[in-house]
Amino acid sequence: MSSGRVRAAVFAVVAIIAVVPSAGQAAGAPAARSETTWSSTTPIAGVIGSVVRIAAPLPPSAGPHPAKCDTISYLRWRSATGPSDHRKADRILVAQPGVFEGAGAFDSVARNTVAAAAARGSSIEFWALDRRSNCLDDHTGIAAAIGARDYRVASDYYLHGGQADGRRFGGYADGADTAWLKNVGLEQTLRDQYTVLREAFPDPRQRRAKVLCGGHSLGGFLTGYFAEWDFDGNRRTTEDAGYRQCGGWFALDTAIKAGPPNPTSVQLPDVPPPLAALGEPIFSAVDTALPVLRLPAVINPETVNLLSLAATAAQVDPDGVNSVVDSLPVNTNITLTLRALLSKDAAMAATGSPDIRALRATNTAVLGSLLDDNSQPLGFLQASVGFPTGSPVGPKSFPVPDALRRLPLVDGQFGDARKAAPTFYDAAHLYRWLDYDEVGGTRSLPNESQFTTRAGEVTSIRELARSFVEPPLDFTEAYFPSRIALDLAQSTAPSIARHLLYRNGIGENPILTIKASGGVALSGQRGAGRFVVAPGYNHLDVLTAAQTQNNGRPEIVSSELARFAIDPGSARR
Repeated sequence: MSSGRVRAAVFAVVAIIAVVPSAGQAAGAPAARSETTWSSTTPIAGVIGSVVRIAAPLPPSAGPHPAKCDTISYLRWRSATGPSDHRKADRILVAQPGVFEGAGAFDSVARNTVAAAAARGSSIEFWALDRRSNCLDDHTGIAAAIGARDYRVASDYYLHGGQADGRRFGGYADGADTAWLKNVGLEQTLRDQYTVLREAFPDPRQRRAKVLCGGHSLGGFLTGYFAEWDFDGNRRTTEDAGYRQCGGWFALDTAIKAGPPNPTSVQLPDVPPPLAALGEPIFSAVDTALPVLRLPAVINPETVNLLSLAATAAQVDPDGVNSVVDSLPVNTNITLTLRALLSKDAAMAATGSPDIRALRATNTAVLGSLLDDNSQPLGFLQASVGFPTGSPVGPKSFPVPDALRRLPLVDGQFGDARKAAPTFYDAAHLYRWLDYDEVGGTRSLPNESQFTTRAGEVTSIRELARSFVEPPLDFTEAYFPSRIALDLAQSTAPSIARHLLYRNGIGENPILTIKASGGVALSGQRGAGRFVVAPGYNHLDVLTAAQTQNNGRPEIVSSELARFAIDPGSARR
């Protein structure tokens, strides 16, 4: 494999980045299934959320792993006025999450979609799959803090050795605790989805009639592979073909494609199979050395948990000041991450002056600064959640000046919004936050319009915080398996190609593609089927946008998904 193609594939992954019998489960034996509902403070009425768990032991080849990881989990949303039996639903949307993303990230779009369909007289469901790696997460501190309405419960638990629910945090998984993930790649991820669908609908004809499959970001590429995958290794049987498990495909700021994500408009040719075969041992060695995709700063389990802590503080004490920043440890990882994400210019990033920790901001403003498209530099982590107020802001030029963000090779990877940063880091100035529907009002800063408008703000920061902490499965993914990224980059390698027997599988079903206007640029998005652009949206907004937008109209992504669920054939017309 050429080094250029490898770099492009790896960069793209970071930038967007019925059971088949298995060992320990007898052929024909039903999967043990449990389901638990959870309560929510969402303003969207009439939607019930639950977490479903299916016993599905990993094969012996996975190696030693925690027993709790022998379970497949997903979140299920359904209409309160519809049937409780999923087999009686009119349609079910089944979604694969993106890179560093968990099932909880779909909470808003799922609720909005189910409600939109119910308003049109249709009882549909939305299921969001969770990857096996999320079994390593410890939710104890977050759950206890939400229950107590006290951020300090979470910060004490994760950062200072405190107890919650009778437990102490055991630290972030590493070494032997994550080594088994080197064997949990594309094949296992797709087989887990196949297991979920077969458990839900043993009759293959009912599966195809009831289920629509898709995903966000990386999830679109996983869906593309699923469409072309052969699950029993026998070309003469087609009942197990991936494209026959679903009746349509949906792409949320992604493409339905069996191949590596490509963040350019240039179509890269497939690697010749003989060359791909030579590259497999190299990829395997990388996977063994780095079973979890992580960096020394910005992207690793500790910094992923930082987002959850910020959301917890914003949820339980939105107007509290500096709860998160004051509780953070002083270490190289956190220091470099704060500088990389929040520095206003290169000098501040290099020197640490002014000190980001000296900034005074409400807990909501801290969460906004970490994820808003006017502040967060990385396109795959951006949502349009409002704008700062209370104290002055100015242009932010780090890590990429506005003039460079629109160059062909980086266009879309850093978002489309002008970046802003605080201009004062002292005790005399307090930064607050305006929600998406408060922008352009009497409390706006004088120069706010230089950076954003009401049309460019689509997600409620209050709902974003809620989605991070309320669902029982993660919004983020701390332990993304490197094996998945590496497998996506080698579609012609023998270990992958032997499963890709239905290269026309994607085209067998209708496709709905919804692109965020300020989302991540990818080749292959404007393919066959219905193509819709969501104006003012960034990469995360396709999952998190508010039910009612600033123009008074219903949210476009959920409206389109509801239409597609009611009539999949509409995507062909």
